Amino acid sequence: MKNFLISYTFQNGTPEAWHAQIAAFIAALDSDPELKGRIAYRCMKARTGNAYYHLATPQDDAAAAALQTRDWFKRYNEATRAVAGGEVTVTPLELIAQTA
Repeated sequence: MKNFLISYTFQNGTPEAWHAQIAAFIAALDSDPELKGRIAYRCMKARTGNAYYHLATPQDDAAAAALQTRDWFKRYNEATRAVAGGEVTVTPLELIAQTA
């Protein structure tokens, strides 16, 4: 499994509206017949400040590829760039070790 860390500083809009968009994106992932259960997704915010971190873990390359074809994913990416003022970093992560 590959992991991707998406990070940015929230700059535009209201946190409440943005959190609703994040929840809608996750609901779309959970309800998509092809993707349900194949992509784990978490969004976290630093306790202080406006730093946001999203961790996406697709089961395989096919799940990641399928996600990229969804219109709702494209809209979510655009919305993420908008709330971040255009500065979004996507970092592929390599798993070294984990708990059982």
